[in-house]
Amino acid sequence: MPEQPTVALPVIGSGPPAPPRRRFAHTLTARAVLVTCAVALVSVLATALVAVPLAVRGAERRDQEALAAQARLAAEVLRVRAVRQRDNAGDRLIRQLRQQQIQVYLVRAGQADHAGLPPQVVKRVAAGRDVSGRRLVGGERALVEGRALPGGDGVVLARPTRNGPWRQVLLSLWLPMLTGLAAGVAAGLLLARRLARPIRTAATAAARLRAGDRAVRVPVEPPDEVADLAYALNGLAAALATSEGRQREFLLSVSHELRTPLTAIRGYAEALADGVIDAEGVPGTGRTVLAEAEHLDRLVSDLLALARLEAADFPLEPGPVDLTRLAADAARTWSDRCAAVGVPFRVEAPDAPVPAYTDPGRIRQVVDGLLENALRVVPPGAPVVLAVRAAGADPASGGLVEVRDGGPGFTDDDLAVAFERGALHQRYRGVRKVGSGLGLALAAGLVRRLGGDITAGHAPEGGAAFTVRLPGDPYLTRTSA
Repeated sequence: MPEQPTVALPVIGSGPPAPPRRRFAHTLTARAVLVTCAVALVSVLATALVAVPLAVRGAERRDQEALAAQARLAAEVLRVRAVRQRDNAGDRLIRQLRQQQIQVYLVRAGQADHAGLPPQVVKRVAAGRDVSGRRLVGGERALVEGRALPGGDGVVLARPTRNGPWRQVLLSLWLPMLTGLAAGVAAGLLLARRLARPIRTAATAAARLRAGDRAVRVPVEPPDEVADLAYALNGLAAALATSEGRQREFLLSVSHELRTPLTAIRGYAEALADGVIDAEGVPGTGRTVLAEAEHLDRLVSDLLALARLEAADFPLEPGPVDLTRLAADAARTWSDRCAAVGVPFRVEAPDAPVPAYTDPGRIRQVVDGLLENALRVVPPGAPVVLAVRAAGADPASGGLVEVRDGGPGFTDDDLAVAFERGALHQRYRGVRKVGSGLGLALAAGLVRRLGGDITAGHAPEGGAAFTVRLPGDPYLTRTSA
């Protein structure tokens, strides 16, 4: 009992899985906002790392310059009289400076008037040299400006820096940071909406394609990546529409071809059942029914072969093949069939073998299919040619098998779609004798699986020419190497 093909039945209620529920944290909008906020924070911090030290140094420099100016003023006021004999103006200046959190040290005869001033500063001023910079005064870091006076005296001003510019600058960072966050949120929302809109449009279009709407198109708009996505989806929709249209036409053609032998078989079966055909006509009726059944079997076999052609378990047994001998074997079969309908059959082959590496049964199936198509369309007296030749001077380069005929041939537009399922059948049904539309598609698939290629063209005999290129024998390649 022949093996029955397994048919996969659809599961009731099955379908594409529903998209997961969206969570805001996983959306493009949320991620764009987070990224822009992070960029804003990093920008603020990076700016702070560069700007804060510069600002602090600038503020300290200004404080140092201001303290130096005050030290020069104090020195000028105290220079009028010796430190030991300063007037009310000097006392008033010292009180004003101390009110500004500036410590005033008076140096007399190499000694400061009160403790806290580093000895090095006192000695330097007493030696008649000025002092400017930062020192430890009373255990705290302070800006120091010292000016020497005549007679080994001097005045030293010190301003503590513990509440200096660092704290002020750092406290002022919160406002730009909040501003950066607000700008990041706003920019993230705008960016996310701009990025997500074409993606949502594409997702909607893909959902409509999945639902069967082949007329859907996505507007093409910048940037280039979004435009590429739109072009891809529009191309996919057009390709699906074209493919489904061809499949529909192919199914219509195959249905017509299957119905023809079934109608004949059914008609003769009803005639036999009704007793319309007498005993003498039964054998002829049986032969007709058998021929139609064989035609139907060939159609079903072609359909199954096409369905299995791309499957991994499609049987192939490649090996070394002499194409000259294959052409001679085919000639013994086809010369009588052609002669029976008045069609000259000719074989063009060299005297030497033409080696190739292929499946002999499958390549004979291809040759028989091409000859069947040629014999169907050529008128009586027009030739059918089976030609074999080497693909190159090297025996390992493979071989060529060519089937030509003197029939009506094809136009250039026909040649472009010659190996598409049912394309030529759809064009010429009712115009000339056509087959099921499966033969050339099956031949192209078989040749491709065998590692070769097949092309269609115009024959010098006036009809169509089909050329099959087959790979060479790898054993010959290793031997020649």
